Amino acid sequence: MKASILAVGTELLFGQTVNTNAAFLSENLNLMGFDVMYHFVVGDNPLRLKEKLADAFADTDLVILTGGLGPTQDDLTKEMVAEYMGAEMYLDENVVADLKAFFERRGGDMPENNMKQAYLPAGCTPFYNASGTAPGLALKKDGKIAICLPGPPREMKWLFENGVREYLQQFMEKKMVYRVIRTIGIGESDLEMQLMPLIEGQTDPTIATYAKEGECTLRIASQRDSEAEASAAVDDMTARVKAIAGEYIYSYENEDLNEVVVKLLKEKGLKIASAESCTGGLFASAITDVAGASEVLSSSYVTYSVESKINELGVPAETIERFGVVSKETAEAMAVGAKRRAGADIAISITGFAGPEFDPGQEAGEAYIGYAMGDIKGHFEVHTRRNIREWNRRYFMLRMLRAVYLLIR
Repeated sequence: MKASILAVGTELLFGQTVNTNAAFLSENLNLMGFDVMYHFVVGDNPLRLKEKLADAFADTDLVILTGGLGPTQDDLTKEMVAEYMGAEMYLDENVVADLKAFFERRGGDMPENNMKQAYLPAGCTPFYNASGTAPGLALKKDGKIAICLPGPPREMKWLFENGVREYLQQFMEKKMVYRVIRTIGIGESDLEMQLMPLIEGQTDPTIATYAKEGECTLRIASQRDSEAEASAAVDDMTARVKAIAGEYIYSYENEDLNEVVVKLLKEKGLKIASAESCTGGLFASAITDVAGASEVLSSSYVTYSVESKINELGVPAETIERFGVVSKETAEAMAVGAKRRAGADIAISITGFAGPEFDPGQEAGEAYIGYAMGDIKGHFEVHTRRNIREWNRRYFMLRMLRAVYLLIR
């Protein structure tokens, strides 16, 4: 089934709000087997909204609208959808009860204009909203389906996962099974070339590559008459991909790298310490973004200056004087010092040039990741050849995570 996404909100046109909803919906619809053909954005204008709705339905059978379901007078999405599809509005008592309960929990009276949110198009399938005040809905007529969802991303995602996804499954002609594989350490074009024998002439299952900042994602998908057939096809292709590019794969379950690293540290009962210079604590932040990080993160040191590397980590001054602050020798000494001071099982460190400034004879995007584990120490070199500070710092952090992953997997 072909689909369109229609985002409603003048704030989107003014650039005051980024339309992350469209990205979320496109990804999930495509993974379910729907073909997303168009993205539309329209302001809070009833006439233009109906015009774009007509444009969307001209070429697609499913239109998902986000935004314009609030209590104010300019929130008119469901009213325009109802008018376009010839449905009268009715008062949904379930929504009324939900609204009253919502405001009672907040300890206040419900504003009168919120009652507007309890009116829905007759004949619709409502999606009651436990994460906010605006319900979603699906309205079908003559083979065309309109789904209205709230604009706030948190509410939109909750409703999609707790109603819309299940509703849409009835329109899937075949069973779709997919697997998202995450890689790091190889670019999208290089990965595609390695997998070209599998990609060329593919029919089902399909392999698609997606570039992500510092990473690359693979999606293997199959549509078959049964879920068992589709799963078997995906498993077979996954094994073939692993045989070619397994050294770059860190997750077969669409997990983030920090999640995988924390899980591995837990499984192996290891405590880690970090010593960061150019990343300024991004590695430790990524670890603590994962629930349960207190079980694995022993200590984190941000030693940005030369003095702090010497005084806090015990890096010998002569090491820095002889080899430089950005060097493999300094990185290794930082890791050894962090491991010793924290009493950790493993330590990871980094020193480098994120840009735009860098020392003569060196380059922006150059970094050294040191490690100490047991009685061994070593390093990894990173050369991004980019002079983009924000990009380099995040990539350095990802490479630190990958270094830990390679050491303990």
